[in-house]
Amino acid sequence: MAMLSREPPIDEYLRKRLMPVEGAIPHLPGIEMYGNSIPAGTVGGDLFEYINFQQRYDIEARIRQALKRSKEFLEPLPAGFVPRNSVDDHVEWLKSRPDYTPNLETEYRYARSSEQVRIAENLQQLHSTAGILLVDAQGHGIISAKIASTVHDTFHALMLAELDSRGKTTPHLFERINLRLAQSVSARNALGRSEKEHAREIATMIYGEVRPNGHFRFVNFGHPPPLVFSAENGTFRKIDESRMVQFLALGLQIAEDDPDRNRYFSMQVRQRRANSSDIAEIDLMEPGDVLFLYSDGVYDGSDHDERRQLETLMREHCLGSARDICAALLEHALSTDKYLQQTGEQDRIDDKTVFIIKHT
Repeated sequence: MAMLSREPPIDEYLRKRLMPVEGAIPHLPGIEMYGNSIPAGTVGGDLFEYINFQQRYDIEARIRQALKRSKEFLEPLPAGFVPRNSVDDHVEWLKSRPDYTPNLETEYRYARSSEQVRIAENLQQLHSTAGILLVDAQGHGIISAKIASTVHDTFHALMLAELDSRGKTTPHLFERINLRLAQSVSARNALGRSEKEHAREIATMIYGEVRPNGHFRFVNFGHPPPLVFSAENGTFRKIDESRMVQFLALGLQIAEDDPDRNRYFSMQVRQRRANSSDIAEIDLMEPGDVLFLYSDGVYDGSDHDERRQLETLMREHCLGSARDICAALLEHALSTDKYLQQTGEQDRIDDKTVFIIKHT
């Protein structure tokens, strides 16, 4: 009789799914990175992931595809042939209109062709780019893990579409994730929920991309802001907060110009959807500088005493590897948990994630 394989419990499945894969750590010249996550229970709502573009995607194949399309889009469709691509299809529609002229087809084909050339150029930049995704779903149980998993799956599905249509990530991707976690008015009404109820999917998210020169560009939806440790001064650098755009947590704020705005509940209404001006930038200017990303189980971004303790830890460990720095910060967070247990404040213990990017 054949033995049936045991399916893992849902918490074990989600824990493994949300844990980082060390083999996916991107390797960029002059940059060292490492992160780790420790759930408060058997499974948690923290998720972080290395986005290794060269490993996850066949960049060269995508470049070849874009350049091939750029040539194909210029070729007129022979009479009697069925459309070969989206450009042919649109040109057929143009020809059905009373205002059609041959120049319209020529101009449209050139525009779509040059678009593919630009996509190929954008894709080329991914050879020297690494992405970091950090999500913190409210709570620290199976439901939180499921929310984090939803953000993860949505992110990767939209990333494929972004690489096909733009060759890079844009604010458009993150607005779609934001809408995915927003609470549908019709769903709320069907479930008999009121706007004051808190039973909804809430998660913060920070996504950034780093280049070999230490340049870090990121978008932030409700997450504690990054800290930058200066190796030269032995302190956290003061960052111009006016350049650090931060939206509300995912799903809580819908843009005024979003066509589906009235279909979702929004705590606030943003005047417009995110654009390139909302992408924050940080530079690791000197060798040894460290960018520190974290979840609020490690630091909530506001406690000045805790910030000083973290600064002291960074001074003690900044000469070590990114892995060593990460381990020291997580060990400090775990020691804080022990104190909370001793003082009967277990409810303050949360999932812990630390991500370190070091300019070597």
